[in-house]
Amino acid sequence: MSNQGEKKGVGALDFFCIGFGAIVGVGWAVAINGWMNNSGGPIPAAVGYLLCLLIMVPFGLVYAELVPMLPVAGGGSAFAYAAFGEKISFLSGWGAFGAFVAIIPWEAIQVTDVLGYLFPQLKAGKPMYTVMGSDIYLTTIIIGTIFTILLFLLNRKGLSSAATLQKFLCIFLVASAVIGAIAGLVGGNIQNVQPIYSPAEGASHSSFFGGAFGILCTAAFFLAGFETIPQGIEEAGGDVKKVGSTVVLSVGLACVFYALLLFCFGYAYPWQDFLTLDRPAASNMFKFVFEGGAGVGLYWLITVGALAGLFTTWNGFFTASANVLMAMGRSRMLPSWFAKQNKDGVAINGLYVVALLSFVGPFLGYNMIDTVTCFSATAFVMSWMISSLSLLKLRKDMPNAERPYKLATPIAYWAAIVGVIFFVGMLLPFTPFYAGTKAVIVFVIYIVVGFILFAASGKNRNQLSPKEREQAMFGKVDLEAMRSK
Repeated sequence: MSNQGEKKGVGALDFFCIGFGAIVGVGWAVAINGWMNNSGGPIPAAVGYLLCLLIMVPFGLVYAELVPMLPVAGGGSAFAYAAFGEKISFLSGWGAFGAFVAIIPWEAIQVTDVLGYLFPQLKAGKPMYTVMGSDIYLTTIIIGTIFTILLFLLNRKGLSSAATLQKFLCIFLVASAVIGAIAGLVGGNIQNVQPIYSPAEGASHSSFFGGAFGILCTAAFFLAGFETIPQGIEEAGGDVKKVGSTVVLSVGLACVFYALLLFCFGYAYPWQDFLTLDRPAASNMFKFVFEGGAGVGLYWLITVGALAGLFTTWNGFFTASANVLMAMGRSRMLPSWFAKQNKDGVAINGLYVVALLSFVGPFLGYNMIDTVTCFSATAFVMSWMISSLSLLKLRKDMPNAERPYKLATPIAYWAAIVGVIFFVGMLLPFTPFYAGTKAVIVFVIYIVVGFILFAASGKNRNQLSPKEREQAMFGKVDLEAMRSK
């Protein structure tokens, strides 16, 4: 365990930038036309993200209560361990790890794709090979590899180093998006958002609100990232009482951020034409909205801002993924090799694994994005659901435990109910937020593989008593004392 009392210069603003930056990555620039298409227009898509406030903010409030109550690495896995024991803890942690590491190669794919549009010469000549119709070039593999190495070296120095970069990138990301939104309003016309609702061929919805709810199948992916805050809470040390509120603030502002951009960009350019633009669509749009240097300047600003957002997500999940492995390694749910920390308190072996998975991204190609997105969203929702149920259980088991922030009981139950409905709905084809057949198959296989690994670790796990495993997970946090209060 790292020294929790050691101050490392990571405050509430740093945690907000870690969480918000991890949530608002590159999707607003490269996927926003896809959101419009899936929802039947920018207005239903914007309403969909505002509706997400009713789902995501309660999840954030759940973490706001649990994070300062149990300030250890592991996040949802630690919460579930305290509430339900090892098996559910493993399910939550394994789900969170799958969701996290799916994002990391996703970002590695995106950075090579976006840079390829900025600098077409990167994709000149004959590709090395093709995956699912996506051409793979040696130059893009090299670029993805270089960025992976740089992020690994940064994150191995500790959270404070990563937080410094995160803060700078987050500010640039927000500034570029705000300038783009204002430019869209200046150069646009209200007629551009017409028709208000027009479903794509083969859409699973046939009404405005059906389109709004249709955003939910991928919203979990594009609103994930606030979990990076509890993953870093232990390493940061210091006062954790205000950190819970940054979870809620980061996820709430991300919902509003996406909704505003959908309206502003839909207002800027006829949205049905917007759907046909090359990636990154939000950047290319401004070449048509403004002629000459203004359009080109906005193109570069939005694209560089998107790259900043890409790195905030990539950076945010790098250490968070390693910390999930560390938490499960401590309690022997996974091999204890994952529990190793370096002198800066970083989960170094887990970081090696995360870096290795990041290296894979540039070899896969862009057409893997949709399946990866929906798989990750499903895994995230499962972890949020378990955390919400854990809160209700811990309210009964530890009614007098110290809670710097306590969520209103009706909202706690609302989060749990929504979590169950949301998760089950992502697995069922007849719901508006079904994750898709490929993603569900990958998700089921991933969970089965996880429990095979859990069973295989049984001998290693049984070398420690249940009490020793609990102490390894929670360190100085005494669960027995909290239960007996």
